[in-house]
Amino acid sequence: MFLATLVVTILFALVLLLSAYGKLTRDPQQMTTLERVGFPERYVPLLAAAEIAGAAGILTGLAWAPLGVAAAVGLIAYFIGAVVSHLRVRDPRVLPPATLLLTAVATLALRLASA
Repeated sequence: MFLATLVVTILFALVLLLSAYGKLTRDPQQMTTLERVGFPERYVPLLAAAEIAGAAGILTGLAWAPLGVAAAVGLIAYFIGAVVSHLRVRDPRVLPPATLLLTAVATLALRLASA
């Protein structure tokens, strides 16, 4: 079970870091999406910081399970917010954040199962 936890955690952390990089470099596609859901541009670095913290937390959580659990719970909350933001404006592009929400749930479940 720990091997599955390891693989999912590392891949999810990479996705989070790439997403944070896109936000910090003002990737046009990400900025268009954030504008579409009404997220203020001045707070975009905070989203990137949350993603970086989440990635660091789940990776560190491989060695210390309580931190991994806490980070996964935080990421679940983050992506619930993302999904709600897309649904609120009836954005048809809700699948990417919904997929990441499910990945955060899987990360939590695997971390709990292998702790």
